[in-house]
Amino acid sequence: MNQPGSVSFGLDAVVVAVDAEAPRVLTVPTADGLPGLPTGPLDLIRQHTLERGVREWVHTQAGLALGHVEQLYTFGDRFRDPREIEGGVRMISAAYLALVRAEQLAPGTDAQFLSWYALLPWEEWRDGRPLLIDREIRPPLLRWAAKHAGRRERVQLTFGLDGAPWDPEQTLERYELLWEAGLVDEARRGEQRPGVGCPLALDHRRMVAQALGRLRGKVRYRPVVFELLPTEFTLLHAQRVVESIAGSRLHKQNFRRLMEDGGLVERTGRIEHSGRGRPAELFCFRREVLRERPAPGIQLPGARWER
Repeated sequence: MNQPGSVSFGLDAVVVAVDAEAPRVLTVPTADGLPGLPTGPLDLIRQHTLERGVREWVHTQAGLALGHVEQLYTFGDRFRDPREIEGGVRMISAAYLALVRAEQLAPGTDAQFLSWYALLPWEEWRDGRPLLIDREIRPPLLRWAAKHAGRRERVQLTFGLDGAPWDPEQTLERYELLWEAGLVDEARRGEQRPGVGCPLALDHRRMVAQALGRLRGKVRYRPVVFELLPTEFTLLHAQRVVESIAGSRLHKQNFRRLMEDGGLVERTGRIEHSGRGRPAELFCFRREVLRERPAPGIQLPGARWER
């Protein structure tokens, strides 16, 4: 048994790619049999920065070289690792969000990309309001809320119930509410009843929820979407990537106008001949926009949050 107060500091990576219009999160096998995020302890001697440590662990466990990386949050709740209950050390982790272009993982690796809407299915609104909200989430949440005053309003505001608006960036708040109500597997360790969505090891799904909210918000004021696109792309491809992040459909002409009139892209003069439909013009990210205005993002015009 470890000494009381013992602490272990780790690094976790939420690595996001968009493949065939589906946003995906990189996972690796874990000792408890569930997929988890790439993770490892900080080497205090060799890894001079936390970011360097994250990059090294992802490369070691999945063979990926990361591009855009930013610190997400520090997770240190007591008992976030169940082994602490049995005398294990307190686990504190610095989580990072990384964006990569869709690519095949190296042969022989056990890592894989999982759809983040398999992990957080209530966040996928591209085909309208998810049926599972009213079928599987609303009834038990309201029963849970009825036990304490004040919970019902929180449930309504977080999940957009009973006339309340749906806020696409409250992804962490929705996951944490489901955890408190015991509706996700991570809150049901040892029980046989399945929860909502596919579980991950430890509190890694909480990290994914935090990352999704961060990315949805950041798209509005930073051109991060271009970290997920190839160097040259069609505007339809760009729209599909943004829609997959937002979990909502966008108005085609408004999106194209925003991208071009907003100076975010420029024409390459080349045409894509994919053999599927009409040839489409190829564009690239116009880096000069970073010097022209402080918040060159995509304001998601015409997004439809169907109720």
